[in-house]
Amino acid sequence: MDAHKPVAVGIADSAPSKAALLWAAARARRQKVPLAILHVLDDRWMAGERIEALPYIDVLRQSAMDMLTEAAETVRSAEPDLQVSQELLEGSVGASLGKYSKDASMLVLGSSGHSRGALTDRALQAAATAESPVAVIGTGQSSGQGVVVGVDGSEESTQAVAFAAAEADALGEELTVLYAFTGPNRWIKAGLPSSSFAGHVVEEEQIVLSETVAGLRQDYPGLVVHGILETVMEPADALVRAAADARMLVLGSRGRGSFGRLLLGSTAHGVLTQPPCPTVITRLKKSRHDA
Repeated sequence: MDAHKPVAVGIADSAPSKAALLWAAARARRQKVPLAILHVLDDRWMAGERIEALPYIDVLRQSAMDMLTEAAETVRSAEPDLQVSQELLEGSVGASLGKYSKDASMLVLGSSGHSRGALTDRALQAAATAESPVAVIGTGQSSGQGVVVGVDGSEESTQAVAFAAAEADALGEELTVLYAFTGPNRWIKAGLPSSSFAGHVVEEEQIVLSETVAGLRQDYPGLVVHGILETVMEPADALVRAAADARMLVLGSRGRGSFGRLLLGSTAHGVLTQPPCPTVITRLKKSRHDA
């Protein structure tokens, strides 16, 4: 994580957005970096009617600037020593925030508050396009303990584990590494014959989890690490349950089973529709050789 880039928080007029603002400010203080407060004025609905819409654009811009000013004042009251800036962006919410994330160490957003997130949800859009980690915050999520991370052996999840371990170590929290996959038991119960192959699959996945946990204990000797293998519940459901009382949940943007054309994997999408605690989606950092 770039120590000089600010934490950016996208705000709207909602309770989760206000929670995200304070969460982002507290993180910026801990990281000793500035906080950038953003609001996106989505002007796509006015396309083709620019002349008639001009008075309304001015009203919307002024209202947005007032919102940004109020948010900045709130942060300065809570974190008086924090460097705070505010910026109004215009255009598509997801694309604008995703583009801005290039200059941020983390992008923070309030959750939609819906049990089923739509593809138009700004948090889902930003998480799919951002180049920095994206944290999605809901209300009443500040009192949890421990960091939970999802792992599946993919390169994306390996980097998510590295991020989660560093966070847990810095926060003085325990780390739970959860490997959830729909194991062979569900197919056996459905009537398919059991075989040594089923046991072999579980053993192979257990090795992935054990090697991940062992590596973390070596890199962070003082970090308490728990490993959990879940073979019954779907990954998104297992992660939501495991992180119900956590301080943070971390997972990669895409897992081992995702199609390459998808910017946001099904597990990440499923978790973001019902984030149980502050949830961070990490991005795959490609080396120069891969670029």
